[in-house]
Amino acid sequence: MTMTKMMSEINEQPEILKNLESVNKETLTALCAELKSKNIKRCTFTARGTSYHASIYAQFLLAAKCGIVSSYAMASWVTVYGSTLFSAEDLVIGVSQSGYAADALAVLEEARKNGAVTVAVTNDKESPMAKFADYHLFCAAEEEISVAATKTFTSEMGALLLLAAYWSEDKALLANFAELHKSIAAALKICDEKISDLTDKFVNLEHGFVLSRGLTYPIALEATLKSQETCYVKMKGYSVADFYHGPLAQVDEKTAIILFAMKGASQKDNLAMADKLREIGAQPLVVTDDEEVAKAAPLSFLLPDTGSEFTSPFVCAIFAQRFAESLCGKKGLNPDQPRNL
Repeated sequence: MTMTKMMSEINEQPEILKNLESVNKETLTALCAELKSKNIKRCTFTARGTSYHASIYAQFLLAAKCGIVSSYAMASWVTVYGSTLFSAEDLVIGVSQSGYAADALAVLEEARKNGAVTVAVTNDKESPMAKFADYHLFCAAEEEISVAATKTFTSEMGALLLLAAYWSEDKALLANFAELHKSIAAALKICDEKISDLTDKFVNLEHGFVLSRGLTYPIALEATLKSQETCYVKMKGYSVADFYHGPLAQVDEKTAIILFAMKGASQKDNLAMADKLREIGAQPLVVTDDEEVAKAAPLSFLLPDTGSEFTSPFVCAIFAQRFAESLCGKKGLNPDQPRNL
């Protein structure tokens, strides 16, 4: 069977992440020196789709590691309503795989006009965003051919993790990230061995939910997007905290649910949701790096333990990508040529 472009690019991720810090070290050092000298305490992200999900991950990192309050700029604030939002006290980060996102560029332009520090995270050094921003964090993932973003998603996450680690001078996080490529390779191997049998169980999937809380919440959103664009299933991602407030009413014993419950501060809440879903009669697929949790769950998928809850979202992303790619094939579809995109 011919390997899809999506699969090929998924498999490139260990090497990309292995080299990401060396590619961006000089830029990160200069950027964080300026952020500290200006005592920056606010950050705003501008992004769409997959890049937006990477930005949500970064918001958790900046809060936990740097004590930085961050928000998401709806581009229409600037492009439609002409609002002036920024000052010299702000850091504004535009995230776009291509670097050609016009609305994100417009936000960066407004930010620079008002004295903010601007950063672009892209996979193209020659893109408008990369050339415009004060600093460019480079994904260094080579051209992404598949429509469904995979390697650029984790490289965006990696670049933003490095920003948080350099800004906070977190040597332990940097050391953990330096070893992450090994966990990514291990996750790919596990998926090679087990993902096909798992997606056999979901071949008739038409709708459902992907849930989590905390650092893996953005991966729930990304897993939803990957399933939507490659398999045409009607999935919706939620924080488990929000899922209690209304959406839970949709669940019955036939509802398909994927739930990320990795080790760390949010695991207790995620497992409580899994228990609640089973009480209702649903059978959630629990994706975890915790062997005891995997053994206790009637339906589970065990991923490698990366050694940190701050890097475990990366192996969850690998699972989400491989799950969508495999399910797409089982449904007789081509993930490299999704309709309407």
